[in-house]
Amino acid sequence: MSIRPTRVGEQMKKELSDIIGRKIKDPRIGFVTVTDVQVTGDLQQAKVYISVLGDHEQRENTLKGLAKAKGFIRSEIGKRIRLRKTPEIQFEFDESIDYGNRIETLLSDLNRQSNLD
Repeated sequence: MSIRPTRVGEQMKKELSDIIGRKIKDPRIGFVTVTDVQVTGDLQQAKVYISVLGDHEQRENTLKGLAKAKGFIRSEIGKRIRLRKTPEIQFEFDESIDYGNRIETLLSDLNRQSNLD
């Protein structure tokens, strides 16, 4: 497997964080962290994993805002990264952070219970 998709993904992750943080003025988009970018081998598709601070409604609004700004984001990426064709972007929530927090909560509950016994 080529390392190029990985390198392009890392570069996109850096640029996306900057674009979302500084360039997009949509009030629906809250505090977004780009956690990972997976680019296909042919560099045509990019799956962008994000985590959003806030409740379920804020997360949904952020996803809607990002979907609306997708064209702008893609053109910005095209200006910043020299590729023949800018990958099609798809945003998804990074569930691993929620999953990790859930496990941590369960472990601390178990620990607290064992200390009571």
